[in-house]
Amino acid sequence: MNIRTVSTQPFSDQKPGTSGLRKKVTTFQQAHYLENFVQSIFDSVNAPQGATLVLGGDGRFYNREAIQVILKMAAANGFGKVLVGRGGILSTPAASCVIRQYQTFGGIILSASHNPGGPDGDFGIKFNGCNGGPATESVTEAIFAKSKAISSYRMLDAADVPLDLLSETTLGNMKVKVINPVSDYADLMESLFDFGAIRSLLQGGFKIRFDAMHAVNGPYAKEILERRLGAPSGSVMNAVPLEDFGGGHPDPNLTYAHDLVEIMYGTDAPDFGAASDGDGDRNMILGKRFFVTPSDSLALLAANATLVRGYAKGLAGVARSMPTSAAVDRVAQALDIPCFETPTGWKFFGNLMDAGKVTLCGEESFGTGSSHVREKDGLWAVLFWLNILAVRKQSVETITREHWARFGRNFYSRYDYEGLPTEAANGVMRHLRDSFGTLAGTAFGRYSIQACDDFSYTDPVDGSISNGQGIRILFSDGSRIVFRLSGTGTEGATLRVYLEAFESAVSRHHLDAQEALKDLIRIALHISELQTRTGREQPTVIT
Repeated sequence: MNIRTVSTQPFSDQKPGTSGLRKKVTTFQQAHYLENFVQSIFDSVNAPQGATLVLGGDGRFYNREAIQVILKMAAANGFGKVLVGRGGILSTPAASCVIRQYQTFGGIILSASHNPGGPDGDFGIKFNGCNGGPATESVTEAIFAKSKAISSYRMLDAADVPLDLLSETTLGNMKVKVINPVSDYADLMESLFDFGAIRSLLQGGFKIRFDAMHAVNGPYAKEILERRLGAPSGSVMNAVPLEDFGGGHPDPNLTYAHDLVEIMYGTDAPDFGAASDGDGDRNMILGKRFFVTPSDSLALLAANATLVRGYAKGLAGVARSMPTSAAVDRVAQALDIPCFETPTGWKFFGNLMDAGKVTLCGEESFGTGSSHVREKDGLWAVLFWLNILAVRKQSVETITREHWARFGRNFYSRYDYEGLPTEAANGVMRHLRDSFGTLAGTAFGRYSIQACDDFSYTDPVDGSISNGQGIRILFSDGSRIVFRLSGTGTEGATLRVYLEAFESAVSRHHLDAQEALKDLIRIALHISELQTRTGREQPTVIT
């Protein structure tokens, strides 16, 4: 082997965010930038000689080039084998599946999730541990520390590895096995869900439409929904993964998944619609002219879990991120199982799942999952819904409204202010923290502020403490306003405002969420001074 040791200088901006390092493609294309971060990973995780690594990504621009760099660096750093998805493709949940199934040391996933792609878009990289989940905070902190002190990296001089055929080749002393990126994941889904019941539902005239948004889940959805479950050809739309996601924004919400929304709210709407994001770990669920919020979706899956084969024995517990609505809390109370409130970030759920404390978990940002892997999983959530629909033989809207009648409705909305000047966004958060003392006890019409805090979490498994996880304005009737800076953006700052109000009266469950929350929206804008401080009159996205 011809291994080069390349001298380099640290970059100051390689601190991983909520789920890895995300920057503009042009940032990663700088000389040594990707290599520095990859070497910092390898230096931090202390893999034994000959360890096996999983590697793949969402297929966005620069994915293939980055994979070739990582393969040569893995060979130079003593790895014995790398399992890489054909064409460089592995959805994030599929990568977690492969890590767990083959008990590898861990994996490197190349994705910027729901962020735009293309030459002027975003790129990302993260390390997942042997449990299949995102690296813990202690690991990401160690990677960042290494990145600030790095002086060299190791690289094997070799030709690129062919990625488009299932094969096994040698790179130096390391084997590279190109695997089918879909089959292991599809087999796992078939073990969890009653494919026979879902197949019968679809053969009975139940129509579905799945929008892959020209992202990674296209091949997965084609294999599972159309080939294995028999949905008519064309049920999966925008199914071919493209490096720039077809010029779209691969974020499955009512704004960016507009093609699907138009179909589901049209005159001849299918019975069920869903979309997933860039790397396949998020989902949006729609019925015929009916939207299910991610918070409600999590609660509904928990309430109906025993109808699904893989969860028929019941749930150990549930967990939600702090900004997610408390809808699932009421289900947990009725089921007499624990419910955990964590910071945003799937790594916090991983600890709970590894300890056997929870089975289902979810985030309001269209992420839902379970202990079958250690990542959120968009297509899994779609299959879970289809399994429930096949058993209950009711519409999405009917099931949801019956759920509200039993548990009450948590009216919920999220306002995203994207691309704000960073200092202006930070100024809003500072102003809110400085106002805690005067806000507590203040009344705004029928709403009275009971308490304010900056959410802190003590992990019940390892005792680690995470501070500064989002500002909560808590009202005496259980309503909430939450302010949080997103950790997934690459340009400016994204400030998210979450609004929640509980309503037990069935007579009010028909209200539009924006109408039900209009007073809380006014309060949020007033106490935050958001419009004045940022100059932004309207949010970028409302969900």
